[in-house]
Amino acid sequence: MNIYALSSGRGPSGIAIIRLSGKDALKISELIVKKKNLKSKEINFCKFYNPSDNSIIDEGILLSFPAPNSFTGDDLVEFHVHGSNAVITYFLSVLSNQENCRLAEPGEFTKLAFQNNKIDLIEAESIGDLIHSETELQRQQAVKLVQGHASNYYNELREKLIKSLAYIEAKIDFAEDDLPENVLKNVQKSIKEVHSKIKKILEDQKVGEKIRDGFRVSIVGEVNAGKSSLLNLLAKRDAAIVSEEKGTTRDVIEVYLNIDGYPIILADTAGIRDSNNEIEKKGVSLAINKSKESDLSLIMIDNSSKTIDAKIKNLINEECIVVLNKSDIDNQQKHSFNKLSVVLISVKKNENIVQLTSCIKEKLSKKFITSNNILVTRERHRVKLNDCLKEIENFLKKDQQKNIEVAAEDLRLATRHLGAIVGKVDVEEILGSIFKDFCIGK
Repeated sequence: MNIYALSSGRGPSGIAIIRLSGKDALKISELIVKKKNLKSKEINFCKFYNPSDNSIIDEGILLSFPAPNSFTGDDLVEFHVHGSNAVITYFLSVLSNQENCRLAEPGEFTKLAFQNNKIDLIEAESIGDLIHSETELQRQQAVKLVQGHASNYYNELREKLIKSLAYIEAKIDFAEDDLPENVLKNVQKSIKEVHSKIKKILEDQKVGEKIRDGFRVSIVGEVNAGKSSLLNLLAKRDAAIVSEEKGTTRDVIEVYLNIDGYPIILADTAGIRDSNNEIEKKGVSLAINKSKESDLSLIMIDNSSKTIDAKIKNLINEECIVVLNKSDIDNQQKHSFNKLSVVLISVKKNENIVQLTSCIKEKLSKKFITSNNILVTRERHRVKLNDCLKEIENFLKKDQQKNIEVAAEDLRLATRHLGAIVGKVDVEEILGSIFKDFCIGK
């Protein structure tokens, strides 16, 4: 079966790219352009026709990629046409009328590339991440994965496990033969190195997933300190209701921001104070919990206030940023905080907001951005790495002299878990969940 889809965004646009892949892709394209022996690795400028009545669809560029030298590994053709919705719709309908030709499912081109060994599972997932990346940090992470940095590292660790397993199986098969005495010692050393490296990967504070999904930053503090106004200012829209009436915000309001390349989910919360109102009390409880769960808290205080609520003081620590608002009323810092990050701002006059965003970026950078190039970006990877670690630990606990057969099975399972990350084992059950979130045409 041949598959086709629009791979660029919907029109109107200057150019639209329509992909066609399958064993008859070249044959179908020859019917559409009315030419034989289309040149690969070269640009073919030609007119596109409807084979049923020879009417012209459009004129543009055709690129031909014969198998196996294509993205999917099958014959692949790209039609570059004018990006009007009328041209796109008509061209797709023409393809639908060709024999053994159907619209591709979401992610099916990338799924074919994986199944034809053009890319591995991590690279396939990272293509989806690259498509959906919205910040520079997300783009950089996805590009590294697409280029195979993580895949190569996991494959190296897997090869070490396989080599060690081979030595152990040799020991089992040739127990009575004179194998070197240091075989098991070398195996132990190699396995411990793999264990140490996997453990180091997992001690990442989930930074890879935070870059992919967004760092959670919460604004908590006094009532009427300007929390909702700050959220609206950073979001550049009226996401939260702002009022002079105290206790306006009751629930948690979240917005997605790109702060200098950092993906951030910013949450506005209820002002913290004692209240007899049950709904407001629930809002205060949510605010305190949100602060504790967040990657970073902005503790917002009215710089002109004389005292700070004890509940708010309990939330202040070295990990947070203290934001003193309303410097337009008094530009002298009224509250002192030793060894803490403090920014004096005015939301009303938009003063020192750049300084605040720089401080947010610096805090996140110090807390989460590590020197480790291998970052776990999905829960699936983390589960498999933990499973691998457990099997290695089971192996190391056993007496390899007495229980060598059972120990070998532990190592075999560890190899299988590690291989599942890059797709070296049967992974059919997880393919659907990975590729379903892709765009059609990718």
